[in-house]
Amino acid sequence: MIKRPFLYLIILLSTVLLSCGGGKEAPAPTAATLSSPANNEACTTGTVLNDTDSRISFSWIAGANADSYELIVTNLLTQAQQIQSSNTTSAELTLKRNTPYSWYIISKSSKNPTTANSPTWKFYNAGPATTSYPPYPAEIISPTMGQRISPSNGRISLQWRGSDADNDLLNYDVYLGTTTTPALIRSQHTSSTLSDVAVNSNTTYYWKVITRDAKGNTSDSGLFEFRTN
Repeated sequence: MIKRPFLYLIILLSTVLLSCGGGKEAPAPTAATLSSPANNEACTTGTVLNDTDSRISFSWIAGANADSYELIVTNLLTQAQQIQSSNTTSAELTLKRNTPYSWYIISKSSKNPTTANSPTWKFYNAGPATTSYPPYPAEIISPTMGQRISPSNGRISLQWRGSDADNDLLNYDVYLGTTTTPALIRSQHTSSTLSDVAVNSNTTYYWKVITRDAKGNTSDSGLFEFRTN
């Protein structure tokens, strides 16, 4: 049997050891600051591999408390993603030429499970003898994919965001309908918002935006689906 004084001593030592070993959780990482390729850049500085592919270098400024990163690059024409892990603040990927992309960085820490995402930037990976670039596919803001939306007096607003490496956006064609081949409801619209659009309640709709620049180049946002309440 352990005598009481020794039992008190064991409890005291256990308490001290637990308090010494139970420090605060390491701070969470913060978002990285993107450097290159620059936002909306017509990227021509990559290493050309062949007529269809080039090697692009990515760099960013470290986020605080981060010890590793994930580079996420999205082909804006196909929505296919490439993911590259890195323990430094740079990485390289082979990408299709004459293609628009977006990219961002996830900051990670081996001491804290929380992650942090950087802003998302876009760039255009130039192709052979490219002198002008199609606009980036419109970024759909509202309604988004799968969103349920409540019309006001049977009307809604459609909203998106357009951008172009050449800064020569001209207009948009807006399509909306109840099938996966929606009808053109507004041609050569110059704003990135279309208000007062008539819809029915309890109905599934499909919509997309075709972006056009001053040289006649176009891009397709892809098809989005939403349902009215």
